[in-house]
Amino acid sequence: MAEKVLMKGNEALAEAAIRAGCRLFFGYPITPQTELAAYMSKYLPPVGGTYLQAESEVAAINMVYGAAATGARVMTSSSSPGISLKQEGISYMIGSDLPGLIVNIQRGGPGLGSIQAAQSDYWQATKGVGHGDGHILVFAPSTVQEMADLVALAFDRADKYRMPAMILADGLLGQMMEPIELPDPLDQPPIEKPWALTGHGNARPHNIVNSLSLDPQRLEEINIERFQRYEQVKANEQLSEEYLTEDAEVVVVAYGAAARVAKSAVRAARADGVAAGLLRLISLWPYPVDKIEALADGSRRFLALELSQGQMVEDLRLAVNGRGDVHFFGHSGGIAPTPEETSEVIRHIAAGGRDWLVSAGIRTVDEKGGQ
Repeated sequence: MAEKVLMKGNEALAEAAIRAGCRLFFGYPITPQTELAAYMSKYLPPVGGTYLQAESEVAAINMVYGAAATGARVMTSSSSPGISLKQEGISYMIGSDLPGLIVNIQRGGPGLGSIQAAQSDYWQATKGVGHGDGHILVFAPSTVQEMADLVALAFDRADKYRMPAMILADGLLGQMMEPIELPDPLDQPPIEKPWALTGHGNARPHNIVNSLSLDPQRLEEINIERFQRYEQVKANEQLSEEYLTEDAEVVVVAYGAAARVAKSAVRAARADGVAAGLLRLISLWPYPVDKIEALADGSRRFLALELSQGQMVEDLRLAVNGRGDVHFFGHSGGIAPTPEETSEVIRHIAAGGRDWLVSAGIRTVDEKGGQ
């Protein structure tokens, strides 16, 4: 059995990246992810890697672009406003079909906001992270163990589908310390990348990595091909975890730190005789539509629990597609819902207490999509 070590979430993610074969990191400090970059600066050079603190977030993501074009496993990390600055470069990576790992340890916003934990970058992460037609893979850990475990998966899937991947965590998970088992170091090179710019010695045609396409017909063909690949991702990469959903009348849907609160709230509701369950989302894009559709049999009510003013709830409503009531409860600005208040919301949803929900400010979405 592997030995457990006590690690902070940011540092566990960084160590897991090194063990997954990442040897290049380009970033810029911002709270609450700075420990991740600091860890890379200390532990990448001894294994032959390179850490570089860029002059800005814009410079960092473009360095990631260049390194990814050579086929290297490369990553960057930042927090909310820093990711906003990286959006143009991420879009260029999408347009050039380049893999790479971007880590967002979210803070409260908009603007400078606060350095407290939040989940208010869901829209930014799942709706494109940049201009144009495109997506990135998005994974949401809920424990420090998962902060480490999802890194190799994110790199592997990014390489497989030739697209950027993001680990979307928050300040709570980045700063939290838990005992974890670190993954074994990669014992073989990542998959071969025949498209990479590695030098050719006239032994093969030139590889070209580029997002520019001035021929409208050709650009549409490229976009169509990319979206056909996205359909493969949707079919094969939806990740979620069910907890006590078999007989649940109320299913809480949550991810990240909010899922930890939700699990405690579900237990408390069960103790009070309410059949509650939890669907924890692990992939945010692709969104686990198939699992939600299977749960939405018309007899269940759904509650989106978020550390925001309600961003994921829109995707939940679309997936439920009128086959059950959808509610939202959450806090923002660095405030997290407590298990006690969440279990109370669950109890009133189970009892059909719409008047209480409205008086408490709980948003309810009916089957027609109105509020």
